[in-house]
Amino acid sequence: MTKDETELHWQEVLSPEEYAVLRQGGTERPFTGEYVDTTAAGMYQCRACGADLFPSDTKFESHCGWPSFYAPLAEDRVRYIRDTSMGMERIEVRCANCDSHMGHVFEGEGYDTPTDQRYCINSISLKLAEGQE
Repeated sequence: MTKDETELHWQEVLSPEEYAVLRQGGTERPFTGEYVDTTAAGMYQCRACGADLFPSDTKFESHCGWPSFYAPLAEDRVRYIRDTSMGMERIEVRCANCDSHMGHVFEGEGYDTPTDQRYCINSISLKLAEGQE
């Protein structure tokens, strides 16, 4: 599945909750997502299209309520959009393959990671392929 799929297609294959986040840019409630505390090894993929996005070895505990990663698998796996909603300026992260909303990336927060970036990603936007890296 790619960017060329219609919104009707996405409504048919995603649950209402998945559609609200992945296709409408919503955010799941903090500390409720399936992968907030997961430590299993594997590859985090886009729940909509299955594209490999984040290796589990880039996941870290940020205590923000959503899964956090310090880098995507490769820069061409995601795309970035300036987001000025909610009275703040942020950088939205989207799947480069199907253009689904993943979350946001923040820089300079002082986390002890190789990039000092925090990809704050909705659990509902991801699926974990355990053992695959």
